[in-house]
Amino acid sequence: MKSTGVVRKVDELGRIVLPIEIRKVLDIKQKDAIEIFTDNDRIILQKYEPACVFCSNTDDVIYFNGKRICAACIKQLKEQM
Repeated sequence: MKSTGVVRKVDELGRIVLPIEIRKVLDIKQKDAIEIFTDNDRIILQKYEPACVFCSNTDDVIYFNGKRICAACIKQLKEQM
C-alpha cells in the first residue's frame, strides 16, 4: 500500500473528498461508482469495474477471491486443470 500523504476530514454527513490528483491517477470521473471494502481496521476504496479480470467481458460475471471472473473464463480454467 502506498501512502499519499493526503489527510481529509469526514464531514457531518460522513463524506470525504477524494483529491483531484488521486482521481486523475486512478481515472475516477464524476459519477463513477466506487466500491468500498473493509480489511480489519482499514477502509479500501476501489473504482467499480464489473468486468472479468481476464477478458473484460461483462456478462455472467461472478466475484471470486476478490476478483471478477466470467463464466467463459471459469470454463477455460477448469479445462486447463
